Amino acid sequence: MSAAAASPAELGDPDRVRPTVSVPPRLEAHQVTRSFGPVRAVEGVSFRLAAGEFLTVFGPNGAGKTTLLRLLGGALRPTSGEVRIAGQSLDPAETAWRSRIGVLSHQGFLYGHLTAAENLAFYGRLYGVERERGAEALERVGLQDRADRPVRTFSRGMRQRLALARTLLHDPDVVLLDEPYTGLDAHAAAVLRDVLAQLKDGRRTVVLVTHNLAEGLELADHVAILVRGRFVHLAPRPTSDAAAFAPFYLDAVEAAL
Repeated sequence: MSAAAASPAELGDPDRVRPTVSVPPRLEAHQVTRSFGPVRAVEGVSFRLAAGEFLTVFGPNGAGKTTLLRLLGGALRPTSGEVRIAGQSLDPAETAWRSRIGVLSHQGFLYGHLTAAENLAFYGRLYGVERERGAEALERVGLQDRADRPVRTFSRGMRQRLALARTLLHDPDVVLLDEPYTGLDAHAAAVLRDVLAQLKDGRRTVVLVTHNLAEGLELADHVAILVRGRFVHLAPRPTSDAAAFAPFYLDAVEAAL
């Protein structure tokens, strides 16, 4: 027997209960594991981040932080488990999802013999974005006056800012940042901090890996501690400052080693 059709009055009733639309997480890891031979660099990592959320991952050297970011960014395929972007499984063999992710890694992926503007023009063509976006990206990181200088003449801080401009050039939904403060002086770190703060726009989902407790806590909505490839802590950002969080962090690391 078929269900009775709703009357026009019922269909127009503003108080009528409407079905809830479920929105999948912007970025999700489900039991992600990656092995290199007998070594498990990442083991059983799971989390969910909605659009606009910021996760900071702390951990000692060799904890698997860079490997985790490579898994989240599609540069590595998990040995087991799954990474999803907006509910869709991330398959490294596919390419459509790549425009949704921006990755800032240790390498920077910049060409020293090209100028700053030429580097961004090159990556802009790869992503199919207008050339004007390169000028906007340089202004965003404070390098508009260095647009025509070869990148080989840049300081470490200037290279890092340009690499961040490359990361954000195609306006990605998910941004992955691997130790962006490493090797920066106070001025360069302050400029970088301002740019990263702009990513807290309620739309982008960000995962930041850093050793810097103060910088990591300042921007985070959630904090994780990764030791030997496992999350030993995952929780909303604590209300305490870095000085108060440091003993907890050190205890968590020592207990897991």
